[in-house]
Amino acid sequence: MYGGIEAGGTKFVCAIGTGPEDLTVCSFPTGEPQATVRRAVEFFQARAGSELTALGIGSFGPIDLDRASPTYGFVTSTPKRAWQQFDLVGALSSALHVPVGFDTDVNAAALAEGRWGAARQLADYLYLTVGTGIGGGAVVGSRLLHGLMHPEMGHIRIPHDVTQDPFAGHCPFHGTCLEGLASGAAINARWKMAATALPPDHPAWALEAQYLALALATWVCTL
Repeated sequence: MYGGIEAGGTKFVCAIGTGPEDLTVCSFPTGEPQATVRRAVEFFQARAGSELTALGIGSFGPIDLDRASPTYGFVTSTPKRAWQQFDLVGALSSALHVPVGFDTDVNAAALAEGRWGAARQLADYLYLTVGTGIGGGAVVGSRLLHGLMHPEMGHIRIPHDVTQDPFAGHCPFHGTCLEGLASGAAINARWKMAATALPPDHPAWALEAQYLALALATWVCTL
């Protein structure tokens, strides 16, 4: 029995099973770290108990993936203040007493697409998510791409024509990076309504397409 957690900034999705075909899934809002972890632990203990073999976590970030680092397994400089410098891996491994795999949520999703989804048979591909934030996971030569830190694809700089789009950006770190201009949070801040409320002919969508195309061009050229 394997456990999995998609640790999102908005909600935690916990699953347990032997594979995709027999998963039991539970989701709940992401609250304070200790309470959220406790709820996840209770789910796994109730469903598997001592039969749980290992746990995999795909987490929102930034996170520390360097196993030689004293803060390996931590959520680090996230905008979610209560989660800054929280030892997510340590909290779950000490409570469940099983090995824990840890990576970004987009890297976990990229691996899943390669094994079970749209990227089967591909050795090189990119997985992107555009939601509250923007993130990406790259698989190169059938292996996840890591570096000094995990790639922060949502924070690349893209051309920003302030005469066309005077929006100052929504990213608390970089202002007008890709995430600051094209994430769901940026759409909401720019147009004062959620993306789901915007009609198909709203000018937001042409601008969104332009920003995502500029980002894709950069990733194609570099990867």
